[in-house]
Amino acid sequence: MPLITYREALNQALREEMRRDEHVFLMGEEVGFYQGAYKVSKGLLEEFGADRVLDTPITELGFTGLAVGAAMAGLRPVVEMMTFNFSLLALDQIVNSAAKMLYMSGGQSSVPMVIRGPGGSAHQLAAQHSQALEAWFCHVPGLKVVMPSTPADAKGLLKSAVRDNNTVIFIESETLYGTRGEVPEGDYVIPLGVAEIKRPG
Repeated sequence: MPLITYREALNQALREEMRRDEHVFLMGEEVGFYQGAYKVSKGLLEEFGADRVLDTPITELGFTGLAVGAAMAGLRPVVEMMTFNFSLLALDQIVNSAAKMLYMSGGQSSVPMVIRGPGGSAHQLAAQHSQALEAWFCHVPGLKVVMPSTPADAKGLLKSAVRDNNTVIFIESETLYGTRGEVPEGDYVIPLGVAEIKRPG
């Protein structure tokens, strides 16, 4: 198996899912020309064009709301938060629209959307960029929360998140982007909600 970084594994997952399904698109602050704050979207603008890799204004509430509407209309948006701390600016759209739509519509309308980006502690960043918000999101009915800890998990879980018909909160560790690990090639998918048994006991 190839040895690649956590960042490269995320990039592979996005690229493969965008090739597999033309309804998948990426949006967020500086995801296009700058290739993402942590370079996760490197090369995606060149391959898929500005219609599927969208640079947004600095308005998390606005572009998250746009993504909710796009998902309800049949697309599969992947929303990148420059840091997950900024997702707090979009809580109304995440908590009151994305998470609740399937229930409120009696199962008639879903929001198949991934909200992803760096979270948790970080090097040389201020306190407002270093919060761990996963526990908050775990308490919101209708959301699935994913936090990969290895490059292989990052690839396999992100591919599953993109294919899921629910809204998935996908928090990436800021301190792991350069970590290397073996990652299976091809359509490597890890089912959401299934624990890996490291050692039976």
